[in-house]
Amino acid sequence: MRVQPATRQGRGGWTAAALRVAAWCAAITVAVPGGYLLIGGVALAAVPDPVTATMAAGTVVAVVVITARRLGPVWFAFNPPPRPWEKTGVRAFVASALAALLLAFLAGQVAAAVLYGEYGSSGFDRHEQAVQSSGPGMALLLSLLVAPAAEEALFRGLLYPLLRRRAGLVVSMTVTALLFALMHGNLVQAAATLPLGLLLALIAERTRGIGTVVVAHAGYNLAAELVPPAMIQALTPAPCVVFLMAAAGCGVVRLAGLVQASSGDVAGCRA
Repeated sequence: MRVQPATRQGRGGWTAAALRVAAWCAAITVAVPGGYLLIGGVALAAVPDPVTATMAAGTVVAVVVITARRLGPVWFAFNPPPRPWEKTGVRAFVASALAALLLAFLAGQVAAAVLYGEYGSSGFDRHEQAVQSSGPGMALLLSLLVAPAAEEALFRGLLYPLLRRRAGLVVSMTVTALLFALMHGNLVQAAATLPLGLLLALIAERTRGIGTVVVAHAGYNLAAELVPPAMIQALTPAPCVVFLMAAAGCGVVRLAGLVQASSGDVAGCRA
């Protein structure tokens, strides 16, 4: 069958657009975490204590990103804009988001417990020792305020909208969630935070702000502080793990469906 020249040009144009999107995503996924690591390295060189350095770097990141979002909101805008809340069912979204966050918390914590029990994690052990040595006040300040504000400013306030300007919902939320998990530096915390990262990206997609995701992140960390380890350990038998993973996946899919319905978005990429 003979292919018309117009068809070839269209296919070539689509390929060129896909390459531009891929190049943009690659550049952003290197530049944003790289910038954060650079700030963290400078802070650690100035303040040898890792917890204090983390708090200093996080504060700088949060202030810079929040200021940039206020001064230049157009830089962080992307299409399609969400429909007004009164037309999309705010109660359904909030209920689904809360249920999905609960399932993501249980699935992530159980996965982390299983991995730690099977393989251990020197990186996680070092993290826990550093946090505990800083004292309970500093630990709570880091866990409930500085870390949620800094990480959400970086990942959902900066990285996600920059990716989303060129890429589709699924690509943007997946890349952001993976980097969010990997930036914790060890397998245990990565497993615990990956489901959370997917949900926070969906919430950011719908709200187009970072206030709600900061609160959700802080709530997740608070639950991790309050829920007894014995309760999580009781959920580590294989049938429970499989059920929680499946339920958390369903929660993500359900929330994604509500987000898509509120904007008419598709999961593909755009030039």
